[in-house]
Amino acid sequence: MEMIQVTLLTILMFFLLVSLHEFGHYYFARRAGILVREFAIGFGPKLFSVKRGETRFTLRLLPVGGFVRMAGEDPEIVEVAPGQTVAVRVKDDLVTRMYLDRLDERTNVIRGEVKAIDLEKHLYVNLDVDGELQRFDVHRQALVVARGRETQIAPIDRQFGSKTVGQRALSIFAGPVMNFLLAFVLFAVYLLLSGLPKEDSSKVFIYQVSPGMPAAQAGLQKDDWIKSINGVAIGGSTEEVVTAIKASAGKPMQWIVGRDGVDVPISVTPNKDTGLIGINPIPEMRTPTIGETISYSGEMMVVMTQRIFDGFRKIIFGEFKLDDLGGPVKTTQVTLDIAKQGLPQLTSWAAVLSLYLGIFNLLPIPALDGSRLLFLGLEAVRGRPIDPNRESMVHFIGFAMLMLLMVVVTYNDILQLVRN
Repeated sequence: MEMIQVTLLTILMFFLLVSLHEFGHYYFARRAGILVREFAIGFGPKLFSVKRGETRFTLRLLPVGGFVRMAGEDPEIVEVAPGQTVAVRVKDDLVTRMYLDRLDERTNVIRGEVKAIDLEKHLYVNLDVDGELQRFDVHRQALVVARGRETQIAPIDRQFGSKTVGQRALSIFAGPVMNFLLAFVLFAVYLLLSGLPKEDSSKVFIYQVSPGMPAAQAGLQKDDWIKSINGVAIGGSTEEVVTAIKASAGKPMQWIVGRDGVDVPISVTPNKDTGLIGINPIPEMRTPTIGETISYSGEMMVVMTQRIFDGFRKIIFGEFKLDDLGGPVKTTQVTLDIAKQGLPQLTSWAAVLSLYLGIFNLLPIPALDGSRLLFLGLEAVRGRPIDPNRESMVHFIGFAMLMLLMVVVTYNDILQLVRN
């Protein structure tokens, strides 16, 4: 694939993994009646922003994740207090907009001093308008405008904390679940793209050639049919190919491969130290049945989950070095290398990353979905929620630590790139 195609596929893959995770949060929060203020891909400064309905969809500078900001999860940015002078726009006897600044520039508004206000439960505002006290009911989707920004009010029943433990847990758990579902689908797509070995295969093909290795230098190519090695017919046995290569470490081998209907003789010498030439031989492949696709996709989910948890175990018990950890730079580099190998390999790698993202987010680490679910579990057991301020502090500290770790591994990734 051309470099532009590889880069675009890599960007698309990351976008798919993150956006589908956040869509899980978004969809079930909306189903529960929670006001979703922002659906963001990335962190940091906004690069692009568009509002659709009640939600603002944003693309941010740092491509290290995303978030769905729900009303009531964080302190609201705009507060209106008694004694403050505001201007309100009224339609059908309901306040639809409330302006907090640049009041002289507002037209078709009623201006007055706030005497009493409730934008969560009873939805009203009492204003002193030229010495006369007037009461106005506030629309449930009224906008508060300040410093050029519009913030929709959040009645108490539209806030995250007002929902049942089950509704809140589902809106959080849905993010990782979407990653698990995506991983399963991607594994299935990978199987359909690559196929399964034929039980009675009579041919062996080259599925992949590693750049810079003896096979590539000798001229072997992807999809070559390996007919014979050193005069011995190969048939459909990949084991014979591997055995013959290892037995000829440092010694020239004479190959006959079929390419575009023509027999091509090639001489290749395996690496003297490793006994490798840099190919991936495969038998003839066939398209799997629906049942096989589902079954093998499930098996791949289980195997990769075991490997991921084995990696976590090594981290917990210190069986790793800093160079073993990878941040966004290293992950992107690996993804680009895999994308060059073809769409099936990129699809398989995307499935692994999606599975990892789902599992990692369920770990009980502050700021991750797993930690939030843990707090909800404690609330269900205690019968009352944890102090929101304390919970927010825990998540803030956890997020800061994760960002610090991200900076460290990214710095280490860059150093490795420079050294290499």
